[in-house]
Amino acid sequence: MLDYRVADLSEREKRLCDYAILLTLQPAKIKRSHLDRLRELGITDEQITVATQVIGYFNYINRIADGLGVEPEDWMESPSHQQWDRERGTAYLESIPDSQIDNEGHPRQSL
Repeated sequence: MLDYRVADLSEREKRLCDYAILLTLQPAKIKRSHLDRLRELGITDEQITVATQVIGYFNYINRIADGLGVEPEDWMESPSHQQWDRERGTAYLESIPDSQIDNEGHPRQSL
């Protein structure tokens, strides 16, 4: 499954995934309000710090692997670029209609 939004996850888990997507694709757009939305679900500052470090580490190591042309192992399932973009990539953020964006630039149902 590529789209966590349709997975059987709690609101807290989905919000963390939303945060990971935003931090991965548009890190400069992270604002205090994004962190406050995590805190509203009982996520502590320590947990936010750890999550941010894990997300950042995976982004870093993937960038290194991509930069060195490392190919995935044979056992790893790799979606096509079109499938990735359609289901989880940049298209995810661009697909949100303006009517679903609040005054702070957040999707109304998540983040």
